[in-house]
Amino acid sequence: MSAAADIDPEIVEAQATARRTLAAAYRIVDHLGWTETIYGHLTLRVPGTGNFLINPWGLRYDEVTASNLVEIDIDGNVIGPSNYPVNQAGFVIHSAVHAGRDDLHCVFHTHTTAGMAVAAQQEGLLPISIMATGYHGRVAYHDYEGPSLNLAERERLVASLGEQKVLILRNHGLLTAGATVEEAFILMFRLQRACEIQVAAQAGGGTLTIPSADVCEEAARLTDDFLNGNDGAPAGKLEFDSYVRLMDKLDPSYKH
Repeated sequence: MSAAADIDPEIVEAQATARRTLAAAYRIVDHLGWTETIYGHLTLRVPGTGNFLINPWGLRYDEVTASNLVEIDIDGNVIGPSNYPVNQAGFVIHSAVHAGRDDLHCVFHTHTTAGMAVAAQQEGLLPISIMATGYHGRVAYHDYEGPSLNLAERERLVASLGEQKVLILRNHGLLTAGATVEEAFILMFRLQRACEIQVAAQAGGGTLTIPSADVCEEAARLTDDFLNGNDGAPAGKLEFDSYVRLMDKLDPSYKH
């Protein structure tokens, strides 16, 4: 906890809530099968500070809890006590977004098979499904530079992301970011599904049906409206909360 948190009960509670929410997100991602042993990261800005929370290096996602999440500053320094180090590549990618985009507080980065398969294709994400058309004109791409261990890559990552919330890391994987954990989650959920559908459609052979640019743009606009309306709920909240209820039923230990 920050020094400010010691004197502000609202910040204390906000930080505790942030830890529980991010820990739940790790368990949800594990449940959905988006993990690759201990790799990949979900990060969240710590309320009242310029720091962010990241998973303890070496733990599986199903081992992440609210209390063992590691708080680090934008330079990678661990804040407060922790028994775990932080993965350098995760720090480089996530700190780039947190430092470069004040509007994005949560970042999801995955190495799923379908996501990496689409990331390996020159055409990138194709608008061939209801999920994919929602991203028409809303996906950025970043060329592969090898494992993201070079701090100098952060500037190029932010430049590649631009004003978007979705970034496909070529030959690497998927990244989504949002103002909340819920928004970053729903963007990743729909992106992952779009990639799975694309890989399956390509494997089926035959000519893919691609809607016109006008139809794709209208689909993307309607998707934006849906995600940001959703019966009055913020983007992704209903979907995310439905999985939180499942995590509470299966294993609520993430809260501790």
